[in-house]
Amino acid sequence: MPDTGTLLAIVLFSSFGMGYALYGKRQQALLPLLSGIALMVYPYFVDSLFWLVTLGLALLAAPFLLRR
Repeated sequence: MPDTGTLLAIVLFSSFGMGYALYGKRQQALLPLLSGIALMVYPYFVDSLFWLVTLGLALLAAPFLLRR
């Protein structure tokens, strides 16, 4: 059973992922859509709180850093 910090991070990043996915779908923008899907899926595969937060922040920043 994950601890409180891990559960909070999962809920937080998954919520942002849902927002990114909805935005990407409505605007027909591929990068926010893929980032949103990744934010919703990756917590199933990561156990460490450090890596959960690190990858989550990287995926949150990706649409802003990689846009043209």
